[in-house]
Parts: sequence; C-alpha cells; structure tokens
Amino acid sequence: MKNNHNNYVAIMAGGIGSRFWPVSRVTYPKQFLDILQTGKTLIQATFERFKQFIPVENIYVVTAIEYRDLVAEQLPEMKPENIVCEPSRKNTAPCIAYISTKLAQQNPDANLICAPADHLILDDTGFVKVCLEALGFTRENNALVTLGIKPTHPNTGYGYIQYEQPSVSDNVYKVKTFTEKPDLELAKTFLASGDFLWNAGIFVWQVKSILQAFEKYLPEVYEVFDGAKSAMNTDREEEVIERVYPLCVNISIDYGILEKADNVYVIPASFGWSDLGTWGSAYENLEKDYNENAVAGNNVILFDSTKNIVHAKGDKLILLQGLEDFIVVDTPDALLVCRKDKEQSVKEYLAEVKRNKGDKYL
Repeated sequence: MKNNHNNYVAIMAGGIGSRFWPVSRVTYPKQFLDILQTGKTLIQATFERFKQFIPVENIYVVTAIEYRDLVAEQLPEMKPENIVCEPSRKNTAPCIAYISTKLAQQNPDANLICAPADHLILDDTGFVKVCLEALGFTRENNALVTLGIKPTHPNTGYGYIQYEQPSVSDNVYKVKTFTEKPDLELAKTFLASGDFLWNAGIFVWQVKSILQAFEKYLPEVYEVFDGAKSAMNTDREEEVIERVYPLCVNISIDYGILEKADNVYVIPASFGWSDLGTWGSAYENLEKDYNENAVAGNNVILFDSTKNIVHAKGDKLILLQGLEDFIVVDTPDALLVCRKDKEQSVKEYLAEVKRNKGDKYL
C-alpha cells in the first residue's frame, strides 16, 4: 500500500481545543491528550493510522510554532523538517495553502490528504480503504474530495454535505451544498432525506488542484505563498513564513474554497468517526456503567446519578450525588460542572473566564 511515493498526508494540529477545557489548555491542547484513555494521545493515534498506508517520510504535521516540541516528543518517528510551524493561527485555508505550496516545490505530482489531528476513528481498515479510494480518484482527476460520514442521528454540532445522484465514479459523488451546523429540526430533515452526510473535515486532492483553486477563489492567500515559494524547503523558509503569514486572511478552507468551487466531490463513508469536539462526544465514545455514567478517573463515587461524564485524574476523591446529564471535569486548578446540553457554550464560558481572570486558567 505504501508504494505510491506521490501520496502525502498533512495532519493539522494547531488548534487549542477550547471546548475540552479545563483539561485542554492553550499550552497543552486536546490533540496531545489521551482524552479517551486509550494509551495513545489523539495525534499519536492519527499518525499511526496514516502510517499504515503512507510512507513516514511523506507524513507532515502542520502546527502552531509553540507546539513544535510537543509534536516532536509525541511523534519521535517524524523527521524534524516534517513538523511545519505556523507563526499564528489563521484557520485551515492558510494552513493548507502553506503545506500545499511547500509540497508542490518538492513534488508537483503530490497527492495530499489533509486531516485534523484530534478526530476519533474506530474502524481503521474502513478508513484506509476510503482514503485509498479518494487518492485513486484525485490522482486521475482535477478534483477536490471531502470524506462524508453517513449520519446516525440528527447532530447539530456538525456541518452537513448534500450530494447529487448518480455517482460519477465508484462511490464518488458531486457535492451539491454545504450547510454549517443546523438547528435540530433542520438536522432531522437532513437525516430523513438520505442525501446528506456529516462533514468530517478530511480532504483529498492533488496539490496542483488545490493551488489552482486558491488562485481562483482566494487569490490574496495564493499570492502570499506563491511569493514565498522560492524559500520553501530552504533555510530561509521559517523566516519568510513568519514575515508573510500575518498577511493571510483568517478563513476556513470550507468557506474560502469548497463552498465556491465546481469540482468538489464527496465519498460517503462509515468508519466509526467522531470529531471529538466536545465532552458530549467523548461521553458517546467512553465505556459506561449500569447508570450510563462515563467515568475517566480512579477515585470517583456516584450516588443517584445517571448519564454523566466525569473526568478526574489524580488522587482527589470526587463524590457526586443527584446529577443527571452533567459534565464534571476536575483538574488541579479548575473544576467544570456543566449540563451536557450546554456543552457548545463552553467556548463562551471560557471567554468570560478570560474577561474575569485573565489568561491564567486558559
């Protein structure tokens, strides 16, 4: 499977995972944590998954400059030069433009998978199969491919992709629309219609295809990196990128390109995917006791409590009574107690923490 040396992966690992606060912090975000207590951090699991079918020397991590050492520590197999650092967070479009320009200078025929570092995938075999299908399609076509997950319930925390029938190739469909996180009624309608998928945020394309799309739809971002391409893969790269990165607009690849381009395709898939975006998604994927409580911690006692997620490391005894559908997360300097149905608001609560307490607890 590793024979095609034109296949590459960019693992995007620059986010701060604020909805997993207080375990995920700016200095040590969720991609470097073992949220589900599997024995591997999320970025380690992602790397191992791609290593099955992509040569290690073709796996890159794009991360914030302050996480360079964390990546190197957690992924010792990686070559240091494959850890690509952004000087500031500008969302996914500049991140993808950077790595695509860099790879295009090395190998104009590079066929690239861009994937987040912090997603959960339970069926590695199914995932590898779909990735190889996508790489095969993009190798032969000027196509921007996204992986879509067959929805199992009306989730309001995910974006949705609507696709057209019939397929243009085996299991590859033209994308009709993208919809950002819908309300519950709309999510139910999407589910019932049968032609909507969850947007997994995993993309596959040739670097020349995505760079053409940048030139057409985000020319200001394209020009920033096109002007810097002679410095790519040289001693000057970091210094030049530090200078030009602030010129980039802060925009996602979805808004900036995929919602506008006419060569966007989706492969429907089911491989046990979750974006692990919130404590509620962690709850769905953790083992539960007979009262449907998911407990990550060795010193927790629950009375008359159901359907909670409790995350408590360390020796402190945590005793809870009478809670239903709560998130309880204990760390040495912060305690979160929050209803599960308010999990999407943790970001807002954190903004309030910053206003009242500064950066100390972020």
